[in-house]
Amino acid sequence: MSYVQPRADLASLPSYVPGRTIPGAIKLASNEVPAGPLPSVTKAIADAAAHAHRYPDSGAGELTARLAAKLGVPESRIAVGCGSVSLCQQLIQATCTERDEVLFAWRSFEAYPIVTHVVGAKQVRVPLTDDHALDLDAMLAAITPRTRLVFVCTPNNPTGTLVRKAELDRFIEAVPSNVLVVLDEAYFEFVTDPDATDGIDYLRERDNVAVLRTFSKAYGLAGLRVGYCVTSEEVATAVRKVYVPFSVNHLAQAAAIASLDAEQELFERVLEIKDERIRVRDELVAAGYDVPETQANFVWLPLGDRTAAFNEHCLANKLVVRAFAGEGARVTISTAEENDLFLAAAKSFSR
Repeated sequence: MSYVQPRADLASLPSYVPGRTIPGAIKLASNEVPAGPLPSVTKAIADAAAHAHRYPDSGAGELTARLAAKLGVPESRIAVGCGSVSLCQQLIQATCTERDEVLFAWRSFEAYPIVTHVVGAKQVRVPLTDDHALDLDAMLAAITPRTRLVFVCTPNNPTGTLVRKAELDRFIEAVPSNVLVVLDEAYFEFVTDPDATDGIDYLRERDNVAVLRTFSKAYGLAGLRVGYCVTSEEVATAVRKVYVPFSVNHLAQAAAIASLDAEQELFERVLEIKDERIRVRDELVAAGYDVPETQANFVWLPLGDRTAAFNEHCLANKLVVRAFAGEGARVTISTAEENDLFLAAAKSFSR
């Protein structure tokens, strides 16, 4: 009897590891904002549920129009997707074959190597600097004639480090025009550094830049899965062609639109997280931890071979963090009360 055989190369493909949820424990593993949707957003979701028997607008027309007006770009340059992670895969599908290379820093967003492998392209990883930041000079040197796409995650997940405008300007100017630079700005709304850049600005002069953003983080819609890509009309059209029809559901679209309406109130919550981010990092540094400056809603503790022990210590204190074995732990900034519980656990950990 013969059996259907999956692709043999998938046997070596690691699965994406989401942050764990343990009943009774505080989850600080997935970079979620601690508060639920605003009442106006919850109402929009409830109202949209009454139409769940209908297919959603596959082109997300109303949401696309709102984003175009907000960003000052034509609607034709926007592609909406099922979270920015699905758009990462769509961008590779739209630009790469098995003969091509996708380049990214490492460690960075753990989905990059997975979606690259799934599409069949070759992945090229470039080590971070000693300061846990993207090494743009090394990334530039790693570009070859086979390179088709480069992910630049800023702030970088999981280290929180930012690529500042001057170095990003030099990098984008030096990248060959046939290589797509994808600025993954999932944590854009948490950035306060005056030397930061807005990726949308590059689109006004460059056709080989794509900007990814999401409603999962600052907007608090992680459970509904909606993000967007802004790029050239040609690339946006190709990204939409490889989109799974109807994958951004009706509730997600309604919630995203309502969240845009409620931005001012939502961003007041973001300000609280920014303040807590500074406090948590300062206390960790004072306690002797090496914590890079972060511009996201999490901190990175590069613990090396002590990472597993730190993870177990946190679990014993009913705290779930995101541990990367042998490298470090990423910890989400939450409420002041939950942050205090984490800080107490971190200070009691023997290193």
